[in-house]
Amino acid sequence: MKNLVGAILIFIGAVCFSAKAIMVKLSYLHEVDAITVLTLRMLFALPFYIIILFLNRKKLSEVKSSLTRRDWINVVIMGVIGYYLASIFDFIGLEYVTAGLERLILFIYPTLVVILSAIFLKKKIGKTEYIALGLTYLGVFVVFFDDAIVAQNNVWLGTACIFGSALTYAIYLIGTGQLTPKLGSVNFTALSMIISSLVVFIHYLFVGKIEHLFANKEVLILTFNMAVFSTVIPSFMIAEGIRRIGSGRASIVASIGPVSTIVLAYFFLNEGFGPIQLAGTLLVLAGVIAVSLKKG
Repeated sequence: MKNLVGAILIFIGAVCFSAKAIMVKLSYLHEVDAITVLTLRMLFALPFYIIILFLNRKKLSEVKSSLTRRDWINVVIMGVIGYYLASIFDFIGLEYVTAGLERLILFIYPTLVVILSAIFLKKKIGKTEYIALGLTYLGVFVVFFDDAIVAQNNVWLGTACIFGSALTYAIYLIGTGQLTPKLGSVNFTALSMIISSLVVFIHYLFVGKIEHLFANKEVLILTFNMAVFSTVIPSFMIAEGIRRIGSGRASIVASIGPVSTIVLAYFFLNEGFGPIQLAGTLLVLAGVIAVSLKKG
């Protein structure tokens, strides 16, 4: 029963996460830019993380004394990298590429963790992982060079931004290795989100106008749903699911994410999906799952 509940939590969480790209693309139909949509998302999500941190204040106070100044600096850095930079790259990229391609590129972040760990942490890459990496990037190559994808305006810029999002998120995951055991995953996630929200708000103050944030009712509804159902709720569902069934099996269940995005994009955004994209998607899924299982 424990495994079943864990798998269900991962499945629902992955589907909810995958819906984010759909809601971002739907928001763009109302002529708003990436930083406006991201600011609204963080504005609606922030109160939830403040409440979560408040409810966990006792546990946070217990570990606070064991944290050094460097630890706190690293918490800030990881918050900026993992949830500000990764998010802004992602949202800008979605202005230029389809939701399906975005999710597929983002999904390669476990392979980037392996590569970065090999470069900076001197962790050896095994034969199985080399094969998995090859499958993953072959799949991205197949999907990307489909004629329908290449024909999109500024697809190279969008792809670079989405890859930047995957890369910064991979850096975040590596950097959290020393901090999560000290703070706990819930407190660390909440602190990271609060820090990144503040950075997003500062960014918006330099480039946007406050009155424009609340000018469109449809965008407000979309970003509120994005904050609650594609940010706050799935983040804790997946964390609990991983606790129940482990990261290896969780990675298999979470592979529904790109597939879910493709299906949702087909129905809500009229994005096409042909046999070439299917073949590439299956290669990426196979490679990422193999890497994740090896790590787990």
